[in-house]
This record gives sequence, C-alpha cells and structure tokens, in this order.
Amino acid sequence: MKTIARKDEEVAEDLDAEYKPLTADEARELRARHPSISPWWVIAGQLVVGLLVALAAWGLTGRQNLGWSAAYGAIAVVIPAAVFARGLTGRFSSLNPGTAVVGFFLWEMVKMALSIAMLFAAPRLITALSWPAMLIGLVVTMKAAWLAVMFSPRRRQHRDE
Repeated sequence: MKTIARKDEEVAEDLDAEYKPLTADEARELRARHPSISPWWVIAGQLVVGLLVALAAWGLTGRQNLGWSAAYGAIAVVIPAAVFARGLTGRFSSLNPGTAVVGFFLWEMVKMALSIAMLFAAPRLITALSWPAMLIGLVVTMKAAWLAVMFSPRRRQHRDE
C-alpha cells in the first residue's frame, strides 16, 4: 500500500491561501447573523429535560425510586455544568486569551471531578438507587444540550431596506 505525503510547505501554503482576516464590518455582520447563546439557557434546557425524564421514569413505572434515580442523574449533569458556566463567565476568564484558555481547562477539570464525585455519592444519597435509571437521566440530560441550542431565543434581524 503506497501513501503519498504532501510536503509541509505545500500544506502551509494552502492554509495561508485560504485564510483571510475579517474586517470590523464583516465581523459585526457575522456576529449579527450568528448570535451567541447564553450557557445559562443551555443549562435551563437541560434542567427541564432532566425533570421530564425523571417524571416519565416515575410515571411510566409507578416506582418512585426510579424517578429519584433519573432525577439524580440529571442533577449530576446540571450542577457541574452550572459551576462550569459560572467559572467561564466570571471576570477573570475574559482578561486575555491566555487566561481564557487556562480558565476553560481548569473549569472543565472541576466539572469532571464534580460529576465523578456526584456519581460516587449516588448510592449513599438515593435510597434503592437504580443505576440504569440514573444513567438514562444522565445521558438524556447531557444530550439535551443540542435541543436547548436549537430552541434558543434568536435576536430578530432588523434590516433597513
């Protein structure tokens, strides 16, 4: 099997040819077309989906412990995400690009450690814990972030024509 590798100079030239910095007007227009979404909106969406999963688990099975297990799985996603969002939206995270990168990795590590700690604490906090129900609550709540992004409020476009 033959592999033909491109030279590093050719790759660098291709990347330089494609890169064009935006002007201030182009950047403003790009931000207007694609407004940012608040992380709190995503967390609120995850909280609503987690609550619905917990109520569905309880309602469909009639077993209260399944509802609490699913709810705890959702909480194990929402609380660390809220801590992460609070850390990223703090005043030190936007001082310069370097602190933003370091802050992102720091708060991501805090989020993962908190999630793992909550999962280890689950058997002590939830009576008759159902691991499958908790994991379903956790996974569905985690994956609901894209729903929150899809249904996020968009700024209305005001065009002067």
